This record gives sequence, C-alpha cells and structure tokens, in this order.
Amino acid sequence: MKRRTFLRAAGGGLVALIGIGAGVWSQVPVIPKRPDPDPEAALGWIAWRDGRYTLTLPRAEMGQNIATALKQVACAELDVAWDMVDLRLHDTAVPRVKATVGSESVQLFAEPLAQACAALRDAIAMGRTEGPVSVAARPVSDLRSVRPGGMIGAAPELVQGREIVTGGPLYAADVARPGTLFGRVLRAPAPPEVASRPLRWNAEAARAVPGFVALVEVCGPPIGKARGLGIVAARPGALDTIAEALEVAWDVDGLHPRADVATAIDVDRRLDEGPLPHAVLDGAPEAGFWDVDLRLHIPLAAHAPIEPRAAVAEWQDGALKVWAGTQDAFYIRDVLADAFGLSGDVVTVQSCRIGGAFGGKTICTVEAEAAALAAAAGAPVKVQWTRAQELAFAFHRPPSSHRIRARVTDGRITDWDHAQVSSHILFTAAVVPAWMQHGTDALIGDGGAARGMAAPYVLGRARATYDAVRLPVHTGPWRGLGAGPNALAIESAMDEAALVAGADTLSFRIDHAADPRLVAVLERVREISDWHRDASSSLAVARIGRGVACGIYKEMSYAAAVAEVAVDPRGRVRVSGLWGVHDCGLVINPDQVRAQCEGNLVWSIGMVLSDGLPIEDGRVVAENFGEAPIPAAFDVPPIMIDLLDTVAPPAGAGETMIVAGPGAIANAIRAATGVRPIGFPVGPEVLAT
Repeated sequence: MKRRTFLRAAGGGLVALIGIGAGVWSQVPVIPKRPDPDPEAALGWIAWRDGRYTLTLPRAEMGQNIATALKQVACAELDVAWDMVDLRLHDTAVPRVKATVGSESVQLFAEPLAQACAALRDAIAMGRTEGPVSVAARPVSDLRSVRPGGMIGAAPELVQGREIVTGGPLYAADVARPGTLFGRVLRAPAPPEVASRPLRWNAEAARAVPGFVALVEVCGPPIGKARGLGIVAARPGALDTIAEALEVAWDVDGLHPRADVATAIDVDRRLDEGPLPHAVLDGAPEAGFWDVDLRLHIPLAAHAPIEPRAAVAEWQDGALKVWAGTQDAFYIRDVLADAFGLSGDVVTVQSCRIGGAFGGKTICTVEAEAAALAAAAGAPVKVQWTRAQELAFAFHRPPSSHRIRARVTDGRITDWDHAQVSSHILFTAAVVPAWMQHGTDALIGDGGAARGMAAPYVLGRARATYDAVRLPVHTGPWRGLGAGPNALAIESAMDEAALVAGADTLSFRIDHAADPRLVAVLERVREISDWHRDASSSLAVARIGRGVACGIYKEMSYAAAVAEVAVDPRGRVRVSGLWGVHDCGLVINPDQVRAQCEGNLVWSIGMVLSDGLPIEDGRVVAENFGEAPIPAAFDVPPIMIDLLDTVAPPAGAGETMIVAGPGAIANAIRAATGVRPIGFPVGPEVLAT
C-alpha cells in the first residue's frame, strides 16, 4: 500500500502530455491524467501539526462553497471544533486531482476525505504525532461524516466569507509580489478562427506614456489564430493609454466563410442534408402526423463571471510560479511547462479563489500571457482581462437549434423525435485544432452538447440525435454544458404535449416519469408553490401565467421548478415568483445548496429573458454588460427553495436547477400569453398585445 505523510501534503502527480505538433503554445492534451480521488491521495489533503489541522482544498473554490462543505466533512470525521481546522487552497504540489467541473466536488471528494480524516484521527488517538500513515478504507457506514447529525446538515460560518465581504486578498488580482508590473496582450478585432497579427504600431508614442515599461512583439499564446502584441506598464492605469498610443494596425487574413452563426447551426437546414450523425436515443418513431412540432433557437451566451480572468506570473532562477483563478491548476502547469520547455516540477500553479467561472476558466489563456510578459520584462507581471477582453476572447455557451416532434395518443406520448444542432463544448475550438475536431466529430461526437438530450420520461418510441458545427466564434463549457438548453427545449415540448392531451402540465410529467425521485420533487414543488391556486391578475393590464419543468442532472441530482410571470401589454415579462425543489442526496450544508439552486434560477431568468451576444462578421462585438445583459437585482423575484434530504449519497448541486428553471419560465410565458417562446431571449415584440 502506498504511504503518505500526514504532516504535509505529498508532492508529485502524473503529468499529461501536451501538444501534438500544433506549435509551441499547443494546449491540446493527449489523454490528460484525471485520476479519481481515493483515500490514499486524500491523505495529502489533511495534515496535523502542533494540535491543529490543515485542510488543503483539493478542488478550486469559485463560489460553490465546497471549502465550507469539505471542511464540515473533515471536522465531523476528525471530531474536532470548527476553528481547529485551517484551510488552504491547493497548488500543484499536491497529488493531481481532476479539474473542478461537473458539480462533482462533494460527490467525488467527500468520502475519500472522510476516509483520510478517519485514518488520521485513529493515528493521533494511538499517540502517533509524526511520520507516515496509511489508510485502509472502512465501510461507509462506519464513517461519521456521511450521515446526518452534528456538523453534517448544519450551516456553519462560510469559509472565506468575511474576507469576501471585507475585501480580503483572495483572488488572483489581489496577489501583490514585490516589484509587480502590469501587462496586457492586444489582439485584432477579428474572429479567433481567422489568422491575425500585429502589422505596425507606434512604439515611440507608447514609450512616451508615463509608466511604460516594455513592448513585447512575440507574445503567445494565440487565441485561436489571433496573435497578439504585449505591453507592460508600471501601473495598471497606464495600459489603456499605451494601447491607444500604439495605434496598432492589424493584418487580418479575411472573414470567416461562415459568418452567419444562426444559419450555420440551423437544424432544419442541417436535416435537409440528411440524418444527424450522433444518437443519444435510438428509437424509431413512426412516420405520420405529429401533434407537436416545435422548433427553438437558443443563442450564444457569455459566462459573465463577476471577476474577469486574471493571473500573476513570476520567474525565479529558471522556475516559474503562477497565481491563477483557474478550474484546473494542473492543466495550466502542463501547458506552461510544455510552452517554455520546462519540466513540470519547476512550474508551480497556486490556485486562488475564483470570482465565478461556470466552466469558462478551464483553459490556459491569461496565465500564459502573464508568464510570457514576465519572462520578457524580467519581473513579476499581473494580467487582468477587461470585460471587453472577456467577451471577445473567451469561449461562450454555444448556440443551439432544436426541433422536437411528439405524438400523443390517449394522454400518452407514444413517439418522440428530438434533433439538435449546436457547436462544440468539450472539444472546443479554443484548444482543439480543426483536424482533430473533425476527427472527434466523425468518431464520437461531442458529449457536452448532447448532455441532457435523454429526456427523463417514458416516451414510447424515442429518438434524439445531434450534430456539432465548428463556428467562427469559440464555444465551450457553460454551466451544465448542454443540459440547460436541451432541457429548455424538452420541457417546452412536454408542455405542448400536455396541452394536446388536455392534461394538467405538472400531472402530465408525473404520469410520464418512471424515477420515484423525479416524481417526489414534482409532487413537492406542487405543494410548496400551491400549484392549483388562481394565478389570474387583479390588474386588468397584466397577464399572469405559471409554468413547471423538471429534470435529472447527470443521473445523480433531481430538480423541479415552478415559475410565475406577469406580462404587460407591451410584452415585457417580469418573473414574479420562483419555487424550486432539489434532491441531491445527503445534504452536507443546506445553505450552500439553496444558494446554488437560487443562482441557477437567476441564470434561468437570463437564459429566457436576456442572454445573448451580438455577432458581426463572425465575432462578438459586445464590450460590456450593457451590450451583453444579465439579470439585475430588480429582475429577481422571491425564490423559495425546498431540499429533499434523502438517504442517497451526496451528489452535485451546482448545476442541477438549470434543467428546470428555464423551462418553467418559458412555460409560464406560454400560459400567460398563449404564445410559445421559440427564440431566446424572448423579446417584448413577440408578446405585445
């Protein structure tokens, strides 16, 4: 059996091979090592010294508050008070862990941590205060931290909560190294799939700007095919002035041939070419008349984190250290080591708290910019993207085009056909070259785009097929991957099928649900929302409607939501109430699960009523939230969340409610107006009386 010291975290970890002939800045991993966490590895997360414990958080903290939940597990298993355990964010010296994605942190990491804490507790009880310890996994029923009681199911003080509200140094942009300079990489206003490079610039004018430090002509990595021009300044306020003074002229190869994103993914156009190549459900619906024939378009959308990405890089004696708000510190390490021709053991990436990520901070961008500028400047460099850079150069939720047809016989769906065309999520063009993407398209498709296409109902003869199209604008993981858009389409079609059957839309879902946990969340949301109460408006000018939707996320967590909306004569929609029920198994911290549900429901408002990015000539032209709006505080109604605490093991909560919220809001609009939303965001011109 392998051994770990319980006095400090073990170093090392397997390193993924990076780059397959795609250039020095290649980010393409050759089967990255993503080991599942186990108790032996978890011994590197918990340490004891001088009567206190240190928990090294094995995953990134980005507002989901796993720091609090996993500290609860540690305290419960160690049987110690809350203030006896200190927390530190991990760096790449700990054993390699998976990227922080998929709402898996509690599901995958709670039990290994509990096993390690139990082994450490027993060792200390036997008088062992130094040296190595091994762990022999014990039955889960013997663990103190995987059953309700005491710390489990409580809501202690939020880890790092005081620092967040008082402005404590938690984020990458807060890192202050001695002699830190400030950098930015300028790029052409062109699609990332079009080759571009700086052609000429006014270096003399830039050098005349107070605070100017350096101009870096060769400054990778490219964003797609867009090469940049680096600038370094003594203070961040000088960067804008330097950029203006440079007056960079850009050499752009030309516009992307498929500049019309909506046309590129149009499902009907694609179906005219033949069947879609990838099947999620392979039933054979009968030909003939369809009772429901629904076509929906869901647009490109930004991640919109409150914190644009940032990183600090410092070189010392040939070694590189980077502080980053990243979802995968190990991946960043591997990319940087490969790019600079270094061994992994001289590159250290320190995780910082992330001010929102939602799948968007999974690749190496700003970290490499900071490292390249720091190498050129010979000093630590901090790079903080602007909101305009975040919108222009990050990847986004892919647009998707859906066609769902259903046949209803005697109150039951007997035939179902869901066709979807989208762009890539897992095999994103932001890191995967076209040749490789075409290969994965031909062989296996993109499972991220397909997530959630298997409707959680008994639907008779059901088929679900999809295709992914490479777009000029980069797309990639967004909260829940394809689950949110796919569920919005499915739940819209379920409502239309219920109306054909003349059935109550909530009862219709229960009648088609086979999973008892899905039935349970539907029945509970019916209770807490008072589903059958009269929702008509006391004001003659307002149209009031209620809608319901539900779903299962990654076959592990269950959600149902009811929305109430008011639509005025001008077609403006206000969500006036939201009710949500969530079943993620054992609830470690109810406050944080409710917070995740509430956040997902706010995202749901955005999906239906505001999300979208303006595209011109194949590129995003929005530069701020005014041009890429997100829900504001006054858009958020009272939200009621009820948690079903079941005997199932703890599962994820960070993305589940996204499968229910958007459909509930869209269905409420349909109930209020009689108009089925088919294009999003829903504009008032569609609903005006």
